[in-house]
Amino acid sequence: MLGQRYRWKNKQLREHVHVIDGKVAPTLVLTNAVYLNQVFKKWMKANIWIYEDRIVYVGDNMPVIQDGYEIVDCTDQYLVPGYIEPHAHPFQLYNPATLGMHAAQYGTTTLINDNMLLFTLLDNRQAFALLKELRHLPISMYWWARLDSQTELRNEEMVFSHSNVKSWLEHDGVLQAGELTGWPRLLDGDDMMLHWIQEAKRMRKKIEGHFPGASEKTLSKLMLLGADCDHEAMTGEEVIRRLMQGYDVSLRHSSIRPDLPRILDDLKEYELNSYDRLFFNTDGSTPGFYKDGFTDQLISIAIEKGVPIIDAYNMASLNIARYYNIDYLHGNIATGRVANINFLSAKDQPTPHSVLSKGQWVKRDGRQVETNRTSIAWKDFGLSPLELDWELTDYDFQYSMPFGINMENSVITKPYSIHIDISREVLDEDHDESFFTYLTRDGKFRINTILKGFANRLYGFASSFSNSGDILLIGKSKKDMRLAFNRMKEIGGGIVIAEKGEILFEMPLELQGMMSNQELPILIEEETRLRELLTEKGYPFEDPIYSLLFFSSTHLPYIRVTQAGLYDVMNKSVLFPTIMR
Repeated sequence: MLGQRYRWKNKQLREHVHVIDGKVAPTLVLTNAVYLNQVFKKWMKANIWIYEDRIVYVGDNMPVIQDGYEIVDCTDQYLVPGYIEPHAHPFQLYNPATLGMHAAQYGTTTLINDNMLLFTLLDNRQAFALLKELRHLPISMYWWARLDSQTELRNEEMVFSHSNVKSWLEHDGVLQAGELTGWPRLLDGDDMMLHWIQEAKRMRKKIEGHFPGASEKTLSKLMLLGADCDHEAMTGEEVIRRLMQGYDVSLRHSSIRPDLPRILDDLKEYELNSYDRLFFNTDGSTPGFYKDGFTDQLISIAIEKGVPIIDAYNMASLNIARYYNIDYLHGNIATGRVANINFLSAKDQPTPHSVLSKGQWVKRDGRQVETNRTSIAWKDFGLSPLELDWELTDYDFQYSMPFGINMENSVITKPYSIHIDISREVLDEDHDESFFTYLTRDGKFRINTILKGFANRLYGFASSFSNSGDILLIGKSKKDMRLAFNRMKEIGGGIVIAEKGEILFEMPLELQGMMSNQELPILIEEETRLRELLTEKGYPFEDPIYSLLFFSSTHLPYIRVTQAGLYDVMNKSVLFPTIMR
């Protein structure tokens, strides 16, 4: 399918028809299959013929050719379409391949992915080549086209140039523009962003919002400007508000916002009896959140909260496929669709014991099918270990700013006045203030301040994982911060903790210092150890990975550290610029 305009070539389509005519044998036949038929909204029994990666027939008949294919008797099983994740951020320590293969074990066989990291770290030639390569995986992947950086980049006009954004919008693997974290700019009159939205609409692609706490008035304006969906509703009231303004609503349940049970309870109070404009998402949760499942867990929550079973499955499949205009390929078990099928032990048990993805077994009778793993030569696409050709100096550890950053929770940060003595080499443990240094990846700019609330016993911490891909240093000890940084360089990027001259922890992120190539179960163990260690050192919040990610994210209040400097989000101004090194 690579390098071709259509999913199936003419020759392949003729072969599919030949299967019906009895001239070609199918590759797999599922007999006595009780499956979810979403046209009739009921469970029906049929034989399902599959040829390579496509369902070619659903009905009572059996193939004319009687051998040459695998037959699976599905008696006492229930078949539903492969689940779809409409809002994946496939770079939360994991990478698109490892996330996708892990998700498939729990029945999520299609991911619609954020392109942010590929957009900012790679040129379009590399990124689009990688998108082609990822099509070799036995999972289906689609993408977004970002319209803003979610931070303050020094060269944003070059990164988010019209030609770059337009190239992504035009790509056949891209289903939507957004998410619109920069919507205040849109409302303030950013005509370039509005033009890109218009282009996306012209191409019949969707616009994903990002409108936390938005009023009815704001939602109305953004709908008029092109928004189609929003995933930021945190209560049933906010869901209803969006539905009233014509939005589809993606119900989030993530590591940092596990809102789904509350939302569904609230919706009962509104006597909502139609779920056709609702679907689920996990919004780029950190690895540990996926230890025991993926979208299947959200379906379980919905069933437990009284959502009709068929609606619960549709919210994870058909509703999403229809919204993105890909229901001719995904979201249902019917002739012509991609053969993504989950095999369940019971109707109310959405975690599958077996999974077909693109007609291949990725899970069989509770066991992962290892032969379907496909490795990616990441270096060929510009995703190699991080190489920093610069060193830290004593000058990089001078702190004199009058105010610092106070963490209110995992992601919200406010300014505060510094009252401690910051001229020392080592800060005391009797307070939760630490040295904080932000360095651009090229080593040309930095900003130094004090971070309050992250930890009180963390001596040296270095991370190449951040929203902007820049370097974060945190700690009580300048010496240990430098040690952690040097070790982070040695391992090709990642997260390192040092204390009193020793390395306590390291997590290599060998793909440009942002993503690991470890399989999810191993990565989950590493992340769990990191969380435990940071908790021991005084980290008080829910998710340190999100903290690292969002230090630079200007779509969140109130103060952020960016390539431009210390940034006041509410006033859209730089309080202190970065310093040239």
